[in-house]
Amino acid sequence: MATSTHYKIAQRLSGYRFGFHDDVAPVYQTPRGLSVDTVRSISSMKHEPAWMTAYRLQAHAMFLKKRLPTWGADLSGIRFDDLTYYLKPVVTQGKKWSDVPADMKRTFERLGIPQAERKYLAGVGAQYDSEVIYSSIRKALSAQGVLFMDMDAGLREHPDIVKQYFGKLVPSHDNTFAALNSAVWSGGSFVYVPKGVHVTMPVQAYFRINAKRMGQFERTLIVAEEGSSVHYVEGCTAPVYAADSLHAAVVEIFVKKGAHVRYTTIQNWSKDVYNLVTKRARVEEEGNMEWIDGNLGSKVTMKYPSVYLVGRKAHGEVLSLAFAGEGQYQDAGGKAIHTAPETTSLITSKSIAKGGGRTSYRGLLHIAKGARDARSTVRCDALILDPKSRSDTYPTMRIRERHVTVGHEATVSRIGDEQLFYLRSRGLTEVEASAMMVNGFIEPVVKQLPLEYAVELNRLINMEMEGSVG
Repeated sequence: MATSTHYKIAQRLSGYRFGFHDDVAPVYQTPRGLSVDTVRSISSMKHEPAWMTAYRLQAHAMFLKKRLPTWGADLSGIRFDDLTYYLKPVVTQGKKWSDVPADMKRTFERLGIPQAERKYLAGVGAQYDSEVIYSSIRKALSAQGVLFMDMDAGLREHPDIVKQYFGKLVPSHDNTFAALNSAVWSGGSFVYVPKGVHVTMPVQAYFRINAKRMGQFERTLIVAEEGSSVHYVEGCTAPVYAADSLHAAVVEIFVKKGAHVRYTTIQNWSKDVYNLVTKRARVEEEGNMEWIDGNLGSKVTMKYPSVYLVGRKAHGEVLSLAFAGEGQYQDAGGKAIHTAPETTSLITSKSIAKGGGRTSYRGLLHIAKGARDARSTVRCDALILDPKSRSDTYPTMRIRERHVTVGHEATVSRIGDEQLFYLRSRGLTEVEASAMMVNGFIEPVVKQLPLEYAVELNRLINMEMEGSVG
């Protein structure tokens, strides 16, 4: 497998260990740029039903009418006409690890996918550019009726379920990048958990951009029926290139009565990727939805996982971590919309900025009329490691019901000289002392992760911290 000069340079400069790329010739790819022909070509390649083709074309027309957001990060650097919107890396998807082409297999072995599957995962899906190239699920779960496959397979094999839920939480007209995703989506995960079934081990999807100037637009749909539970984990990386890539995903989650879904993301895109994602969950009576959202990589991230609490005693949590280094803008947060009585939510945001990086918390709390006895707490904590860096908070609260309990806390802090002196007097270097304090700061996020992911997140944070002091 060839290793690019870009990767070697990037490793020396930043320690980013996922910046390699494969010299793999795709089976098929659309020409650069977005057109009606591109949209039709994607749908035709996938042999989709007429209703999905029509949905895509309508979304494309909607995208052409949309404008880039003028709030948040500067997105003017995105060159839509320079992007490849669909790239098919293999002829058929592998159901066994031995089915995956050797170059791609080595890539995912370097990322730890097969080892993770063997050790502690209920199922694994691996996406390479536009397509899922490998997918598996444990037989015991399949026997219980659990479905875990790529979104394209879900559409082919379970069209009635997909049509019932697809685009219902995030319609194509919702925002610019939802419209773009709806027009050119490919890959992603389809998860369906039947009533009363508990998936006790996490299922994982891994998304990898390999090609230069690539757009990745996966679509994920999770349906947890009454009284069921599942933990879905995703990871994301990309090579380092001189040209920018775009990742614009959509995630829709339906949490039925008494069900419990946890969605964990560890995003470590290379720093030439625009990461613009729409994530939304609908939670019914006594359901529980948790978003655990870690953002370390990318040039720009704009992501605000949302919970719509529509049933009595529904509960939602958003735990967000953002780490911005030189040249990065992490604009992250969460949204909680209460429309039913006795609903509860907790939004916790942790952000770290160093080397001139910028972080922002952007969130919405909406309590509708009639959501009596709703309770919500929003906590935003920012850690700034040097004078060049910046952190902002943009909270919005709309309270339409009088009988509710709402709390908001926000702190901004720096690593103090006294704290550093104390730790250095115990034999730690300045970098080690700073890293220890940062690890303590992010502990509320880390303790929510499976052990292997917690170890990896701490390791990534420590790599980011190298050279951050002095």
